[in-house]
Amino acid sequence: MDMQASAIRSLFLDGPAGRLEALLNAGTADATYAALVCHPHPLYGGTLHNKVVFHAMKALNGFGFPVLRFNFRGTGLSQGEHGHGNGELGDVGAALDWLDHEFHLPLIFAGFSFGAAVGLRAACPDARVTAAIGLGLPVSPIDDRTYDFGFLASCSKPKLFVSGDRDQFGTLAQLEELVHSASDPKKLILVAGGDHFFEGRLRELRDAIEQWVREAVDM
Repeated sequence: MDMQASAIRSLFLDGPAGRLEALLNAGTADATYAALVCHPHPLYGGTLHNKVVFHAMKALNGFGFPVLRFNFRGTGLSQGEHGHGNGELGDVGAALDWLDHEFHLPLIFAGFSFGAAVGLRAACPDARVTAAIGLGLPVSPIDDRTYDFGFLASCSKPKLFVSGDRDQFGTLAQLEELVHSASDPKKLILVAGGDHFFEGRLRELRDAIEQWVREAVDM
């Protein structure tokens, strides 16, 4: 489905805690959207090079959309220190600002795990974001981390949730209850046999994103 071989640009964004390391996969000249993909928890090895983040980028870039990935504060070459989710809200905002300034296109947000929990909080109230994707929502982390998803009840833009049906960070019942509480329009896709990291199921993850974009996003 790829519309062109995507050129990759390495850059730094101006973030609220200093510069943020980023990669941009270029889109086509007639792109109708630009997209942002956020990575999982940086204290547990999450970076912009995460496999799930990469496959989400490829799915969106395949439609010709320019796609930005960046490292949260304190990760890789990004400046600052880990902000326990609150500081990272500002990082997401800076990335959305950069995309808006660079392309002047409606935006699609996607995030994986921590990147979804934090990024959706920033993307849902942002009028520039027209659709949002949450991958592997950490509804019940296995340590003392907690995430508040109450904001999804008032997030009325199209939303896709994709999780493995064997996700370690929450039961299927917990995930379904959370998605049920979210405002319409929304869609939940469960990847059979998939764990939190979609190990061995990355193709199915990518297919789910591509199918939803075709159905839910006006191109």
